[in-house]
Amino acid sequence: MRDTIHFAIVGCGGITLQNHLPGLALCPQARLKALCDADGATLERARQQTGVELVATDYREVVRREDVDAVIIATPNHTHAPIALEAIAHRKHVLCEKPLALNAADARAMAAAADRAGVRHMTAFTYRFVPAMRYLTELVRRGDLGQPYHFRSCRLQDWGTRGLGWRQVKRLAGSGELGDMLSHRIDFAHLLVGPMSRLVAHLAQWHPVRGGQPNELDDWVAILACFRSGATGVLESSKLASGRNESWRSLDYVEINGSEASFVFRTGEWDRLQFGKRGGPGLETLPVPESYWKLPGSPRDPRQGDPLVTFRYDQIWEFVQAIREQRPCVPDFHDGARAQGVMDAALQSAESRQWVDLAAEEQD
Repeated sequence: MRDTIHFAIVGCGGITLQNHLPGLALCPQARLKALCDADGATLERARQQTGVELVATDYREVVRREDVDAVIIATPNHTHAPIALEAIAHRKHVLCEKPLALNAADARAMAAAADRAGVRHMTAFTYRFVPAMRYLTELVRRGDLGQPYHFRSCRLQDWGTRGLGWRQVKRLAGSGELGDMLSHRIDFAHLLVGPMSRLVAHLAQWHPVRGGQPNELDDWVAILACFRSGATGVLESSKLASGRNESWRSLDYVEINGSEASFVFRTGEWDRLQFGKRGGPGLETLPVPESYWKLPGSPRDPRQGDPLVTFRYDQIWEFVQAIREQRPCVPDFHDGARAQGVMDAALQSAESRQWVDLAAEEQD
């Protein structure tokens, strides 16, 4: 492997400009080699912003290049699997936005192909890199929670009737709020509690038209879940929580209760958790140690910029380091496939109005 890892980005929209380009700029071992977007105007804006001259509107032109080592996929959901599989076939390392695919079968095929090829693979579950979530994960792993009893998450944003572009078209996105926002919280649940065994779900839509265009997908979703460990879970996400604002200014809440303690995580409170011991008087603030403010070795200064934005750059650092160290990425395609299995079950449950069992092999 060459000392510098050469990257191609396929999909040059908002998530690339917000997360991936600043992350790459912080990694001295990474160089942006090529850009690709099916929309010429979007591609030209990215070219002007980055100065990268190697551009294409067909992803095959960049993922097949011998001078490209790794590919970042930030395109509409329905294109994730074909782009990733093409890149993997040419032995490129791949970081792919979530949801990983339109269904669990495709997501598992992506993971299996990457494993066979011996390339690094990563699912962009960006919120794992919030310092408070990283600290909470360690506290749970070392046993401070005790036996997990309950997991609950709530993601509330106020998007009104604004247009969502391809995200409101079923054949392009697969699902609405379920894949867009709840997928991250499904990953939280797996990270903190483990695999689910069964669930029942409901999806709802209030706005069949967004931004003057038909909206085919859900504005709200909720899942009631049982975990293999015996714990229970409630997960809810909405784009119609009036007055809640958007992005990191809105509610992103996780609470986990166990036999020894309870913890509360809020994305907006990136440097602290709420913590209470069994039988105690209530929750109190638990500061996140500075050693968790960024990934080990990351050149990012956590005191520079908005910490609710800059934590996202560590995602690229993890990807680059996994490539250099020839180790699995955290999180990888298998994590993305597990979340996709839950999403498939949720869609099945909502349609049938019944509980759905999750096969063990789908969650391992």
